[in-house]
Amino acid sequence: MVTQELHEEQESYRRSFEQRGLSVSGALVCEPACRYPVALGDTAYNALGQLTLQLRYDVAEDEAELEFEPGRPVTFFYFHEGSPKEVPQQGYVELVGDGAMSVSLPGKAAVQSLRSLAAHHPLGIQLGVDNTSFRVMTEALHAAECNDSERFVRLREVLTGHRAPSFRALPRLSFPWLNPSQQEAIQRVLEAQEVSIIHGPPGTGKTTTLVEAVIETLQRETQVLVCAASNAAVDWISEQLMRRGIHVLRVGNPLRMSDEMLDCSYERRYAAHPDYHELWSIRRSLRDGAKGEQAHRLRNRETELEVKINADLFEQARVVSCTLIGSAYRLMERRHFSTLFIDEAAQALEPACWAAILKADRVVMGGDHQQLPPTVKSLAAAKGGLADTLMQKVVAKWPQCVSLLTVQYRMNEDIMGFSSQWFYDGRLKAAPEVAHRQVSPLDTPLTWLDTSLTTTPLSNQRGAGGEAGETRTRTSSLTNADEARLVIHTLRDYIEMLSPQKIESERVDFGIITPYRGQARLLRRLLKMQHYFRRLRRHITVGTVDGFQGQERDVIVISLVRANAEGQIGFLRDLRRMNVAMTRARMKLIIVGNAETLSHHRFYRALAEYIRRHGEMVTLLPTGDQPQA
Repeated sequence: MVTQELHEEQESYRRSFEQRGLSVSGALVCEPACRYPVALGDTAYNALGQLTLQLRYDVAEDEAELEFEPGRPVTFFYFHEGSPKEVPQQGYVELVGDGAMSVSLPGKAAVQSLRSLAAHHPLGIQLGVDNTSFRVMTEALHAAECNDSERFVRLREVLTGHRAPSFRALPRLSFPWLNPSQQEAIQRVLEAQEVSIIHGPPGTGKTTTLVEAVIETLQRETQVLVCAASNAAVDWISEQLMRRGIHVLRVGNPLRMSDEMLDCSYERRYAAHPDYHELWSIRRSLRDGAKGEQAHRLRNRETELEVKINADLFEQARVVSCTLIGSAYRLMERRHFSTLFIDEAAQALEPACWAAILKADRVVMGGDHQQLPPTVKSLAAAKGGLADTLMQKVVAKWPQCVSLLTVQYRMNEDIMGFSSQWFYDGRLKAAPEVAHRQVSPLDTPLTWLDTSLTTTPLSNQRGAGGEAGETRTRTSSLTNADEARLVIHTLRDYIEMLSPQKIESERVDFGIITPYRGQARLLRRLLKMQHYFRRLRRHITVGTVDGFQGQERDVIVISLVRANAEGQIGFLRDLRRMNVAMTRARMKLIIVGNAETLSHHRFYRALAEYIRRHGEMVTLLPTGDQPQA
């Protein structure tokens, strides 16, 4: 499965590279994973002593969807006789800004080679394939299968469903600052001998609970390992632990860490060690040409200091944090931990989890398998089980290991209610301070604007491509131009109802969410075209469902896009996407969509009925008629 996914990544890279030559040879390219042409700027050295090259390029309308992120591999290319040619030189993104990027490169020779090429051909840059992650996952699966140590075999058998989990008896602990479900989750974490799961639905304080579980575990253990699939998730929980006074050692590529975490990075702590100055002096002497007995003595001392500094850094840390893939770095060799915590485990590929599990005696996972799963590009790999996470499997096999957090602190109870019923057996409760919170006392928390009776609710204009309703774009995404205009119109009406002054004074924020990138781009363009929104731009965010995971806004508007007679709804059938979209809203949720198309699926029929009972179902009529509630 891992090999299939790697092959799909490589094929996707090859196809996009070849298609670029056929369709846009020599033309401007502003895609989420590609920019052409780029202008080469100055070079500089970053804090780690790596040579970086500054790049500039035209800013695109979809800049918010830019996939260039710090630490990701990139390759350069140019066009020769209409065909793209790849430059055999990989770099890594260091920083990204509006129309600018810095890329770390191996050395001056690489920069000189690029400048020489750029003198004759404009250069482009695109994301490369990160082979390291696939290699680590493949090796982790093999190592997990072959490891025959007694402790690991027991853990492996529990996680794979072949042995029942066990628990130790402990006195009841009290954490008065937490709610009862959070307290019970920590109690179960401490009692578990192999595996425990903190299931945290939206807004229930999963990270808060996980942090308390780490701190309480550190009362009983010297050190723990904290991991997640993404650097952002690792940084977030690491920052929360640091704020509680926990000494964290952050291992991984510093280019991929947040600014707040850099001071805790292995590299920074290494350079700040009292013995580093002597080590640096030794390395300088060796570079300057020390020979013979002196060189031999210096190298021995260099090794001695490297071992000492490394040992000190790990011994001082109470928490070692890294990505799941990062747990296989050379620095982590022969490191072992009594407990491994995996945050956002429902978004982690199982093979990546095993890379970290190999280093632990027991595992605590936190996440929500009813929200977005990990991304798997290969259909064959997904069907083979790569899309099924380890957390999902443990939840299904060993429900006694699962602690559901039941009090949410984000949403009005009517916004929460449908997700609670459909995904969480009706067990979620809204905290009193948010249960009845609204943007305006004159408003309802839930509205569905149903476009079933008209595909042109605001004008007689037809959608992109000359068709009303949903339309497929050049990049195979979907748009619905009529619906996009309706969303912008609805947003303006709602702002007018509240008043722009209230929004600015009370800092009311808005999110527009859609499942499709094409629709997100169209919505951004329409927003920019209207002068009305200019002063409120900082209050409004537009993005896809994937981009909004982990975020929240006072008001959320969801554009569902799909509108066809056949009832085809594409990946809206993955109901976890809708769960994520709906639960981003604190006080007001507005759904814009064709209820007739969507109601072919029982989930959307039930959602429409719920909104009729708890909010407003507004059927839009053809232009000139009045909407019906």
